[in-house]
Amino acid sequence: MSRPLNILLVEDDAIEVMKFNRVVKNMEGRHKILEAHNGEDALNILKDREVNPDIIVLDLNMPKLNGIEFLRAIKKDESRRCIPTIILTTSTNYSDIKECYNIGIAGYVVKPLKHDEYMQSTTKLIEYWSNNELIS
Repeated sequence: MSRPLNILLVEDDAIEVMKFNRVVKNMEGRHKILEAHNGEDALNILKDREVNPDIIVLDLNMPKLNGIEFLRAIKKDESRRCIPTIILTTSTNYSDIKECYNIGIAGYVVKPLKHDEYMQSTTKLIEYWSNNELIS
């Protein structure tokens, strides 16, 4: 059964945030998105124990605290380390992919350049996690 998700979107590019929000809106708006503009903002949001995202969708290339630095920090937090974190980035660098999986991500998606492909790919990502048994 598909469930609404609380999604923490960590993305510094306003256009990418808008695109992601558009995908969610096209899914009838059941899911809630909390936005952070870099890893530092995301860590500050997660300090509030009232904030409990079901998944984290994370860009890698951001100012202040990049995606990999954020991943390392979140995996040290015993109460937050199991939140499924999915990388949504433009990086196809194999060393980035390998390092992210070694740290403990749940998935790695390269942002498609074409709008329709982005919409399909992101919709599938959200649908998968809204049907995943880990999310309760």
